[in-house]
Amino acid sequence: MTMTAIGAMSLNILVPAVPKLVQILASDTETVQMTISVYILGLATAQLFTGPLSDRFGRRPVLLVGFALTTCAGLAAIFMPNAPALIAMRFLQAIGGATGVAIGRAIIRDLFGRERSAQMIGLVASAMALAPMISPLIGGILETLFGWQAIFAFAATASFIVLVWTWRMLPETRAEMAPGVARDTFRMNIGALFRNKRFVGYILSAAFGSGAFFVYVGAGPHVIITMMHRSSAEYGLWFIPTALGYIIGNFVTSRLSVRFGIDHMLWWGNIINLLGALCGLALLPFVDTVGPLVIVTAGTVMGIGNGIMLPNAIAGAVSVRPQAAGTASGIVGATQMFFGAFTAQLAGHLVAYATTPFPMVLHMILVAAGGLLAFVLLVQPHPRTKAK
Repeated sequence: MTMTAIGAMSLNILVPAVPKLVQILASDTETVQMTISVYILGLATAQLFTGPLSDRFGRRPVLLVGFALTTCAGLAAIFMPNAPALIAMRFLQAIGGATGVAIGRAIIRDLFGRERSAQMIGLVASAMALAPMISPLIGGILETLFGWQAIFAFAATASFIVLVWTWRMLPETRAEMAPGVARDTFRMNIGALFRNKRFVGYILSAAFGSGAFFVYVGAGPHVIITMMHRSSAEYGLWFIPTALGYIIGNFVTSRLSVRFGIDHMLWWGNIINLLGALCGLALLPFVDTVGPLVIVTAGTVMGIGNGIMLPNAIAGAVSVRPQAAGTASGIVGATQMFFGAFTAQLAGHLVAYATTPFPMVLHMILVAAGGLLAFVLLVQPHPRTKAK
């Protein structure tokens, strides 16, 4: 949970300092904003490499190198003289943070069975949800009291603590492999994973399911602040129920996945996600009366669905080929983030010139339906196969 939270925390902790950095670095908002977007790009891209590297060399050495990198990048960022240099350090910081995200899930699969791993990933996902919620508050306090450099000092200190903790306490969890097998593991794992339709179904279900939620994240500020004439502070308050919905879904997963199984939980997670989007459509005629509650209700129900769907989709993906858990975790994490960024950006364009939330709601429904369709076509066993 701690390793995973480092990458998520470092993403949002800098957000409150962006306006001040524009002045201090004598730059413009668009350029400084890249310290956030480039971090997301690095976090997504690095998972494609750190996961397979952990299958090849082991979980422990890749984690130690990753957290050493994010610690050094955080410290170096304090001394960067301009925005491009700071952006470069943020990219390196993200690469290090990605090791905890991708390899943390692989370690869970190394230690637990298929159904139990979904339960454990649900608990880790709660940390992933809480870290972005509290990190802007921490960043704002640090920037106000000590300046923007304190934010990077705090992030570097936190990653260094996890580095030492990992070095002292975490054993190697990957099963031993012969040297020749280890050298060829990446090529074999990639081929085996993508030839398995259930693996493809798991990653598509995770991508589309979370993509519907990212539509809400991408278009929600425009709808609530611009269309409904609410303040930014009020928008932040309206987002709290959605985050709590995600945590509730994680809790449900931690309690029920072992009992009902990954695929059963994934089915219901996708159903609840789609129902949440449909709630937005059903409440749309009352938008003038209830205001932001229309889309917040949809977002909260989708948050519950995502909290159930995502841990089980990830657990399913990393269980298709347990010896390739790192590679599978990296692929599903990167796919989810890239597709989420795409849907969020597209949603922003769709509502930019709209006069009602309808384009946003329709987009959520279509993407959520895509996740359910991927599950039905690729993951769920055919009834006749079950009968046999």
